[in-house]
Amino acid sequence: MARTIGNPLSWLFQHAETTSHHISASVEQMGSELTREMPKVRRLELSDLKYALKAGADDFAACRSDAMFLVLLYPLIGLVMAVTGFSMNLLPLLVPMIMGFAIIGPLAAVGLYEMSSRREAGFEPKWMDAFDVIRSPSFGAILMLGLYLTVLFVGWLICANSVYTWTLGPEAPSSLAAFATDTFTTPAGWVMIIVGSGLGALFALAALAISVVSFPLLLDRHVGLPVAVITSVRVLRASPVVTLAWGALIGTSLVIASIPLLLGLVVVVPIFGHATWHLYRRAVE
Repeated sequence: MARTIGNPLSWLFQHAETTSHHISASVEQMGSELTREMPKVRRLELSDLKYALKAGADDFAACRSDAMFLVLLYPLIGLVMAVTGFSMNLLPLLVPMIMGFAIIGPLAAVGLYEMSSRREAGFEPKWMDAFDVIRSPSFGAILMLGLYLTVLFVGWLICANSVYTWTLGPEAPSSLAAFATDTFTTPAGWVMIIVGSGLGALFALAALAISVVSFPLLLDRHVGLPVAVITSVRVLRASPVVTLAWGALIGTSLVIASIPLLLGLVVVVPIFGHATWHLYRRAVE
């Protein structure tokens, strides 16, 4: 009996130690000479978006069940947030939380980038390959970038709540119907929509600028977090129209996919996750 219990414990400690080693190595790498070599950035065209989406759809078709299983958790998280919102009178934050998926989406799709990378290399990807990210030399930098996006997400929710308090609040709406009526039939409601949409666009732009290619770059090359983020910003500056169109397409698709009880995310997230890998290949030499 002791032997049966001991093996899993040993496995757990060994992998925890390995993960800790990779995080430490990644942090040390941030200041190394390798991280100071900036990758070259290509100018993107709208045709590159079409190519990336097609390649992403092909990847999804090739590993549909694995990719859907990998992201099945996200609709469940969304439903939990929705139930929490109804039960705790947080109705004004339901839409901002759904929109916030676009901010943390790049982090949620890290495993999909790894699967696309393996398929590109000629292997047959499985959902377990997504966890190879843990063994990446840049795993610590990936975690740190994910933390930055999480902070942006929380900041967006705080701002969205402040806009509601300023316009329709501070009292919580009595019901969903009352909230919808106040939102679309009163001047204060339209002010909330306009100001909230503007702020949301700024947060989404910040997330897009630092993450449009940074996660795939960290997985693909031994670079540090500063280089990955700077390269991502350079992609935006080199192709602002195309990059903004990409961000708008992702944001719109996530909102539409969230309408049927967030179940559409099971399809939309994998396609855009795989497509982001291929867009990175077009954007960075």
